[in-house]
Amino acid sequence: MSRSPVLFRCDGNPSHGWEGFYQSLIMATAIQRRRRGTYFLSQLEPQVPLVGPVHKGGHEWVEASCPVGSAEDLDMTLREARRLGAVAVIVAAPNLCEEYLRELTASGLLVVTVNPQADIYFPNRLVVNPMLGLEREQYQFAKGTQVLLGPRYPLIRPLIRRLRPIRATEPPAPFRAVVALGDDDVGGKTFPITQQLLDVPKVEHVDVVVRAHHPQLDQLRELAVNELGRLDIVIETPEISTRLSRAHFAVTSGDGVSLEFTCLGIPQLIMVQSDRHVQNALRLEEEGVAVNLGPAEAVTPATLKNAVQDLLADKVERQGMARCGRRLIDGRGPDRLVTALEVLLHPSRQVVENQAA
Repeated sequence: MSRSPVLFRCDGNPSHGWEGFYQSLIMATAIQRRRRGTYFLSQLEPQVPLVGPVHKGGHEWVEASCPVGSAEDLDMTLREARRLGAVAVIVAAPNLCEEYLRELTASGLLVVTVNPQADIYFPNRLVVNPMLGLEREQYQFAKGTQVLLGPRYPLIRPLIRRLRPIRATEPPAPFRAVVALGDDDVGGKTFPITQQLLDVPKVEHVDVVVRAHHPQLDQLRELAVNELGRLDIVIETPEISTRLSRAHFAVTSGDGVSLEFTCLGIPQLIMVQSDRHVQNALRLEEEGVAVNLGPAEAVTPATLKNAVQDLLADKVERQGMARCGRRLIDGRGPDRLVTALEVLLHPSRQVVENQAA
């Protein structure tokens, strides 16, 4: 790489979840296209399936010795940024504090936060909310801070963008469902929801999309053996592409995966598992791309079954949900975020370009 690198500070483990880590991978891939090196300072658990995608994407990983956002982490992050000669630090983690971000910003680094909640005062230069539902007026931030949010900025993986032309129309019957509760299945709902969908008469096949470190993976594989071809467990990227292009609807949890399915135009039934995804789920329902069934723990098997049967019985409704979703999110969010990052890193260049225009 020919330009100064960017350091990502994120963790992926049971205590912090994995959402921030996978969001960082999407941004890092987009940044590399601008010829910048990308480094991860992270606590990753389990390491075997998580470190692989980092190295496969051409990124470098340095193991962190303390959790993101802690006082010890501040010193470690600044030390690592100086060692690498990084020009920016991207922090993707929940529950950050103002003082932590203020100290990072005071070092002279361009500090970017990736956070779906407006729960603190942001003293750093760039704030990214990759989810929907919140408005700019709900944020408190310092003068000069840029806040990027809304349907133009969701973090959509490249494989999803490549699938958009293939998934332009609904596939033919029989009906196929996808269960994808995201990177953090905090309620452990994937296995019971899969069982419930297999009992719905109209559903001929169910694909379950999970990460390799999902705690219920062995249970799901055992269930797949007993279902004699009606259930497949999908982990690898090539398989995901094939399954999503043939899906008629999906059960999601209102997180970033829900936004990716919106980009593809797959109708969804949303069962929220985390408070930080509530506003995103509500916005998707308002836009007509999903049916929000509410908190996952409150959704009964009968409620889910009725919702599935109603959705499969109304082809016009499914087509409308698909059209609304594809119009809402075009999948170019990562590129727009990287452009904003480059503008902040080169403000003088932007002024010259504006004068020339």
